[in-house]
Amino acid sequence: MEERNQFTLVDETGKETTYDVLFTFDSEETNKSYIVYTDNSIDGDGNIQVFASIYYPGSDTSRLDPIETEKEWQVIETILNTIQEEVKKEAAGGTEE
Repeated sequence: MEERNQFTLVDETGKETTYDVLFTFDSEETNKSYIVYTDNSIDGDGNIQVFASIYYPGSDTSRLDPIETEKEWQVIETILNTIQEEVKKEAAGGTEE
């Protein structure tokens, strides 16, 4: 069985939600670390909802901060699109030579 990297957040109403970590990365462009995660819920378009936050690896805080700038969202969207294309290629039978 595959081990999943998960964490739980509690919202302002006290509701706990468990999230699966999709990946983390450091951006040289913004000098921040990001975590991309999902609760596996489906949005209105039928896609799995994916969230992203700033996180602080190696610190004693488990704080996640919101992404606030368009530049940061562009960095994250570029990474997501690259990963999505790689997954599609693998699903189609490998990379083209």
